[in-house]
Amino acid sequence: MLLAVLETRCGVKLSGMDVYLNVAGGLKVAEPAADLAVAAALISAATGMPTSAGEVYFGEVGLSGEVRQVSQADARLKEAAKLGFDKAVLPRRIARGSARTKPPEGLTLREIGHVADLVTADMEAD
Repeated sequence: MLLAVLETRCGVKLSGMDVYLNVAGGLKVAEPAADLAVAAALISAATGMPTSAGEVYFGEVGLSGEVRQVSQADARLKEAAKLGFDKAVLPRRIARGSARTKPPEGLTLREIGHVADLVTADMEAD
């Protein structure tokens, strides 16, 4: 589903490619919050623009490309900061709707509403 969304909604051409995704330790991913991280990895591979080692991504990606809220955002941010990440890319609604007024110390937030925002940011970095 993510491949189709990236191609139709974001213009990332993946249809002529073999796509393989490696998850650490063979972990089975059933968590919808992993969608945004997988999309970022696919965009990175297709565009040749690497993601930063200090970034963490979480959010569910819908069929139209919107990035949806996921549960326990504050706990995810706290854990990301504890693990040494310095930037979190997350759904816009979570960042604005959370009870937390500021992110954990050392962690900056980047809010996105659509998965195409990842592609746009990569193109602007050129």
